[in-house]
Amino acid sequence: MSVLIFALVGALAQLIDGTLGMAFGITSSSLLVVFGATPLAASAAVHFAELGTTFASGASHWRSKNVDWRIVLRLGLPGAIGAALGATVLSRFSLSDAKVWMAWLLLALGCVLLARFGFGVRLVPALAGQPTSKLLVPLGALAGFIDSSGGGGWGPITTPTLLSTTQHSPRTVIGTVSASEFLVASAASAGFLAGSATSGLDWKVISGLLLGGVLMAPFAAMLAGKLPHAPFGALIGGVVLITNTRTIMSAGDFATRTIVSVLVVESLLSLALTYKASVREHKMGVERSFFETRE
Repeated sequence: MSVLIFALVGALAQLIDGTLGMAFGITSSSLLVVFGATPLAASAAVHFAELGTTFASGASHWRSKNVDWRIVLRLGLPGAIGAALGATVLSRFSLSDAKVWMAWLLLALGCVLLARFGFGVRLVPALAGQPTSKLLVPLGALAGFIDSSGGGGWGPITTPTLLSTTQHSPRTVIGTVSASEFLVASAASAGFLAGSATSGLDWKVISGLLLGGVLMAPFAAMLAGKLPHAPFGALIGGVVLITNTRTIMSAGDFATRTIVSVLVVESLLSLALTYKASVREHKMGVERSFFETRE
């Protein structure tokens, strides 16, 4: 029964991750910690499961033509190095303070995304042409380090950053991030093996997460390719805003009622901006179709 339960968890996490470009590690790690796993064991288990889920997700996005291979290696290889280092560090140090600091950074990125897709205002100018190694190498290394040391973070860091600084569509960014994540999961798993972090792992849990994630990957990739551009970007911004607000407030001395109230307000705001983006994009599509017809 436990395999089935975690298969459902893996399927849900992969559905979110494959369509929004984030949240498999965060969702799965959080659940494992709730069930009593240490942060080290939870992160190791998730990354072993991701060996299969990220491969399936990357292949599915490739078949759906959502991957820019010019970015994958320049992002994924530095990410793999950072992940191996993060797995080693996690075995020795507590990174709770760094996690809160990173949450503040991601919170700012979430606001940038909501401004761009929800209000139609670009606060960060897009890079002309393809993103260069000057952006991709440090971004990949940082995201890989945070991902393995915190049990998740590759998608929440790379997806909002690339959406904010490039002209790629959300589905291309998500597909590219998903394809490059296989390198990160492989390096993190090797780091955990080297650090003997696998003693106490529940392989039934890993098998369940792996099974559910692999089965859901093709459907998530197809969904990511069909979702509208602006509403999808606004939805990603809302998810980033809500998840990192929860991280920051949970680390502080806030009452549960206060945390829930803030998250509810942010959820309603995110939904409203997603709807606004949908209406704006639909209107622009109608106007474009009208002028093309007249021509």
